[in-house]
Amino acid sequence: MAVAAKNIPAPDLVPVRRALLSVFDKTGLIDFAKALAAAGVELVSTGGTAKAIADAGLPVRDVSELTGFPEIMDGRVKTLHPGVHGALLGVRDDPEHSAAMRKYGIEPIDLVVSNLYPFEEVRRSGADYASIVENIDIGGPAMIRASAKNHAYVAIVTDPGDYASVLNALEMNIGSLSLDFRKKLAAKAFARTASYDAAISGWFAEALEIEHPTWRAFGGRLVEVMRYGENPHQSAGFYVNGDKRPGVATARQLQGKQLSYNNINDTDAAFELVGEFDPDLSAAVAIIKHANPCGVAEGDSLKAAYAKALACDPVSAFGGIIAVNRTLDAEAAEEIVKTFTEVIIAPGATDEAAVVASDAFFPFADGLLSAIAAGATAVIQPGGSMNDKDVIAAADEHGIAMVFTGIRHFRH
Repeated sequence: MAVAAKNIPAPDLVPVRRALLSVFDKTGLIDFAKALAAAGVELVSTGGTAKAIADAGLPVRDVSELTGFPEIMDGRVKTLHPGVHGALLGVRDDPEHSAAMRKYGIEPIDLVVSNLYPFEEVRRSGADYASIVENIDIGGPAMIRASAKNHAYVAIVTDPGDYASVLNALEMNIGSLSLDFRKKLAAKAFARTASYDAAISGWFAEALEIEHPTWRAFGGRLVEVMRYGENPHQSAGFYVNGDKRPGVATARQLQGKQLSYNNINDTDAAFELVGEFDPDLSAAVAIIKHANPCGVAEGDSLKAAYAKALACDPVSAFGGIIAVNRTLDAEAAEEIVKTFTEVIIAPGATDEAAVVASDAFFPFADGLLSAIAAGATAVIQPGGSMNDKDVIAAADEHGIAMVFTGIRHFRH
């Protein structure tokens, strides 16, 4: 049945007087709750979240006070109640909605802070079927979607990383949040529940061995914005889902420039290829260019294996991706850096190996110090900064080698 819109304009600024907090991930929760309370916001909460807030010495109302109904069924049913969803979905400038809220004693909620049971993490951990099902959140997504739909009056926060921006917005608007800000929060909230449901449906298809489900959803969390897409004029982002799959998605970038789509794609191919070799039996090196192997070889050491792999096609190896199946040591690293390489992926690296190359000068010493902290022992860079002396001094102080090319080459 289609519902006709009443064309009631949304207010620009909505004062935040009451907030409902119900989170699994309690990162930053107490500091955020303290800031809200200090701003005169009434705190309403559920279960473990309410206990954490109360233990911090903050006044908090249990959600059962709003609903007149206790949490039941091990907390499965606590916010699924008209007292909550009426407070979230009510269009406050609609006379009929306002009358219903007054009639049933529904108090409006202006801000909702909710994140979900960690379904993706539990799935990735290899837990049993029952444990995974138990971590499918129901009340959280329902509350998030209700708040996001009614962003005309309600702000929904699903990411602890947004707490600071919410507090900043409240301060700037003297206790209110703008419509534009509420829209952005709503968009992020719908994306989160979509990704969450995608992970659940994907797991069910996998668990039940349904190869071609009628509906297939894909979702993931942004890990990083990439340097560019398949071509330099295209944009790209790197997203991960809840799959239990080691590789590029679980790797940590130690140093170097921002990765591109091609870097990720080729690095994944190199990782998969070198993963075919048992590191306990032999050292192995794979060199990939445009997702095709330039060379792959085994040896008694990474240095020996690299020499064999490079000999397969030394021309195509230039600007390629290298994967090794053992900890990268100094001897292998010294050989690898003789040819320009985009990415090296390894299980680990010795301190003598994590070397930094930069296509731009270091304007200050802080960038160099970050590289040193990551384990770099040698740096090559163009030079030419007004603060070259400070950068050189920092290198000398930490006993690392630094080479100046005198040529700056940007790629935008």
